[in-house]
Amino acid sequence: MHSVSGKKGHGISSILAFACFLAFILASFSGCTTVPMTGRSQILLVSESEEIALGNQAYQQQLSKDKGKISTDPKINSMVTTIGRRIAAVANKPEYNWQFTVIKDDKTANAFALPGGKVAVYTGILPYTRTENGLAFVMAHEVAHALARHGGERMSQQLLVQLGQQGLNLAISSRSPAAVSAINQGYGLASQVGVLLPFSRTQETEADYMGLILMAKAGYDPREAPAFFENMLKKSGNQAPPEFLSTHPADQTRIQKVRQLIPEALNYYRPR
Repeated sequence: MHSVSGKKGHGISSILAFACFLAFILASFSGCTTVPMTGRSQILLVSESEEIALGNQAYQQQLSKDKGKISTDPKINSMVTTIGRRIAAVANKPEYNWQFTVIKDDKTANAFALPGGKVAVYTGILPYTRTENGLAFVMAHEVAHALARHGGERMSQQLLVQLGQQGLNLAISSRSPAAVSAINQGYGLASQVGVLLPFSRTQETEADYMGLILMAKAGYDPREAPAFFENMLKKSGNQAPPEFLSTHPADQTRIQKVRQLIPEALNYYRPR
């Protein structure tokens, strides 16, 4: 019993050691570049041109997947395109080939952005945005992801995690297959909960902040942004995963934070 417990303890120590080592690596690379508007240091191990190429490829694949679902509704398309162009203009990233697409899927309350300025809005999110200002916040949030190069940052983090996994496997190569499997599973959990998810939550909070500023600069009222989260919260009936296991901050947390940021965003707001 004692020897088994000792092995388990040693395995856990190895996991924690490599999790700490991974965090150290992330911190060491944190001075590579800074995010526009926030100044946060971020890790970028891929070039912007590589990001854009991958973003374009992924965008075309998604549109091909959703072929037949691309909306032809002139009113919705006009609204999304107009809002998108106004926000892209104040984002001041002319080298991006900004493109805004509406996907007809009333069951999907979502929108996404890919590197290089490719943005898609699912019609299922419109009942929650309700107004142009609400939609402007969602789209500005997505534009902010592209502007802050969050996609490239996530790719860089994944590369570092893979390096950590390879190093761990070398360190435990003399152990039994069962022990190696258990330690690898523990490392995967430690890196996911301890490193990757918090970074994702950081990015989402950052995109909320940048989105508020962008929508205000584009002439949309940032005071209507919290209503979007409140509508989502009412619809979900407060059924959501724990915040520490979610890639997005809890709705209540976001509502509170967004409200705190509105006074700053209003400094940029000039009604259209």
